Formats: sequence, structure tokens, C-alpha cells
Amino acid sequence: MKLNCLRIKAIAKIKQIKLNGEEIMKNSSLKRCTVSNVLVLARFLKMVGSLNKLMGFCTIFWLATSTHLRAEQQFTDVVESVTKSTVAIALDAPFKHASPRVLGTGFIVDDGAYAITNYHVVSETLDPKYVENYVVLSGAGTIVKKVKAEIIKIDIKHDLALLKLDSILTPITLSSKNMLRPGTDIAFTGFPIGAILGIYPATHRGYVSAITPDAIPAMNSQQLNLKMMERLDSVSLIYQLDAIAYPGNSGSPMYDPRTGEVVGVINKVLVKDTKESALSSPTGISYAIPVKHVHKLISEVKS
Repeated sequence: MKLNCLRIKAIAKIKQIKLNGEEIMKNSSLKRCTVSNVLVLARFLKMVGSLNKLMGFCTIFWLATSTHLRAEQQFTDVVESVTKSTVAIALDAPFKHASPRVLGTGFIVDDGAYAITNYHVVSETLDPKYVENYVVLSGAGTIVKKVKAEIIKIDIKHDLALLKLDSILTPITLSSKNMLRPGTDIAFTGFPIGAILGIYPATHRGYVSAITPDAIPAMNSQQLNLKMMERLDSVSLIYQLDAIAYPGNSGSPMYDPRTGEVVGVINKVLVKDTKESALSSPTGISYAIPVKHVHKLISEVKS
């Protein structure tokens, strides 16, 4: 009897141990399942994070690309608009030349009845023995409109000339800004070497590299000339450009690439006998006259 009691207790104890073991296994499995789920969740969150980063990168790339494309499209639209107001300045002398001889570039201002160019472009004295006139050529290639032009105002100091036209052409907007800061992006459109290449407007881009005097003191007396001495008495500030302007670009409108507003006038001659004559080997640096002098020239005529 006592033996049976001990057997029953032993069986009960074994059952209890078995139940406890199953419970422990169950809890251990649950823990393993929980840990496994946490790891899966972590991997998922990491993947989602990587996906978000990828989507963010793609979004930034798309925005940057679309912004660049919009800017390029905007610039091409600006160039197209500016080109309509950019003209070639030429000398029309039928007895001397079969076609007008291109001298430089200019652009239409105010109400469309005026054009601005460099004075040196139209400084040639017209021969009274022949029928000679300054004209502006509007268009490109063989599709060109010829309009007679008359010099009505000049600014020798800043090498500017205002022409009155016989016909109305498309004017360009002049910027109201006083002076640009170095580093400002610019563009200009004109007819480089137009006498040879023909009436095909070309556009160049760059930036203002410096604001500099239009004359500097000479190193020695041999470098002095009358023009330099006169200019040293009343020095003006002009733009020095990191952009190449060629012969024929004189008088080209220099403008803001974003808006097309004229901020200056390209000049290839003004500094040659003043600033760069102080150099033993003149450079190919390009310069531009600030637009404020154009405003002044027009206001003197309109007032």
C-alpha cells in the first residue's frame, strides 16, 4: 500500500515536470517567435528607410534636373526674344559696295524708333560725293530688313551713340539696376565678324569678373597717349567680363540671362587706347559699358 502511494506520487511528479517542461518549451518558442518577429520588423523598417532615402534621392535628382531644364528652356526663350531686338549696324553705300558693309552690332530701345551702338562703330565720316547712309539690319541670314538710321546723340566718353530709325522695330527692356556685382551671370548677343560671317546672330555667356576703371596710370611716358591722358582726368567704372567678345560684337546688348534686360553694352575699343595700352601685350579681355549711361543718353534726347 505504501509502495503504491509512492508510485502515484512519483507519476504525479513526472506529469508535473512534463507539464512544466512543455510550458517552458512553449514560452521559449514564443520568445523565439517574438525575437524573430522583431528582427523581421527591423529588416522591414530598414528596407523602408532605404526606400525612403532612394525616393528622396530620386526626388532631389528629378527636381534638380527639371529645374535645370526649365532654366535652359527659359534661357533659350530669352535669347530668342533678345535676338529680335538685336541689329547689325552697317554702312549702306551702293556706289562703293554691292551690299551694306557690316560695322558692328546695336539694339533697339525706347519705343522702337531708336537704336544704341558704340560710337566708334558709326564714327566714319560719310562721303558727301556718294549716297551713303548708316542702316540697321534686322533679321538673320538672307531674310533681313534694312532700316535707315541717323545719328542724333553721341557720348564720346563712354563710346555710345543713339540712332534714330526710319521704321519701328522691336525694342528691348533696359535694366533699372545701377551696377552689377562681380560674379553676376551675363550673356550677350551680336554679330561677331559680321562683315565676313554675315548676318547670323551669335550668343555668348559668362559673368562679370570685375568692376574696373576704364583707364589706369601708365608705367612710363612712352605708354601715354592723348586718349589715356584725357580719360585719366575723369575715370569711369566699367565691367570686365569672363566672356569672349569678338570684332563685330561692339555695341552688342549685354543682358541678364534670366530676364533679358540689358545691363550693359559690349565694347571692344574703349579700353584699347587707355587701359590695355599700359600692357606690353594687350589681352583679349572683354569689357562692357554699364546701362546707366544708355539711360542718360536717351533721357537727354527725350527731355
